[in-house]
Amino acid sequence: MKRSLPLLLGVSAVCVALDQASKHWANAHLAYAEPIHVVGNLVRLTYTRNSGIAFGLFAGRAFPFYIFSIIAAIAVFVLFFRQERLAWPRQLSLALILGGAIGNLIDRMTTGEVVDFILLAWGRHEFPIFNVADMCVTFGVALFALVWTHDPKDTQPASQSLAANALAPGDGISTPTWEPAADDANAGDDRDATGSGTAGGSLARDGADRPQP
Repeated sequence: MKRSLPLLLGVSAVCVALDQASKHWANAHLAYAEPIHVVGNLVRLTYTRNSGIAFGLFAGRAFPFYIFSIIAAIAVFVLFFRQERLAWPRQLSLALILGGAIGNLIDRMTTGEVVDFILLAWGRHEFPIFNVADMCVTFGVALFALVWTHDPKDTQPASQSLAANALAPGDGISTPTWEPAADDANAGDDRDATGSGTAGGSLARDGADRPQP
């Protein structure tokens, strides 16, 4: 499949829109409010602001973490434009990473912190709180790892692959060749041994059978 810039930017824009809309809702309904239990204690919506990177890592550190989002976005464009043809799962993985990176970059550039509000827990174990942008990046990286190691030849059009297979040698397609038959070769040798073939032999016999005067 030929790479599609509209696909990359379109999916990324959807990710950014969902991320920013969900964060706006969290600011309006979850800040200073009790957590909302979506699926018991397994899935809860609770408000927090993260000054670190994804999933609250390195929070409170005086470091411009927005640099990581910029690097991620640049890496996506480099990988995207390096190849003329990209399978759609590869393009989707890059689009998810780009959308998630831009979603969190907007927060860091405007407020210096990222809004997180999704909490997963199992018993006493709680997963770090995250947001929609973190989900997009995580799914994108997982999909990237699954599909990017495949042979890039699988991105060739089916017509080209069929044509290449049809022209490949040793696939049951052979060119007929002519070789002289063994009988024809022996016949030629016999003709050479008798001089000029049957005509010469007949003349010799006629001369031998004619009566002498």
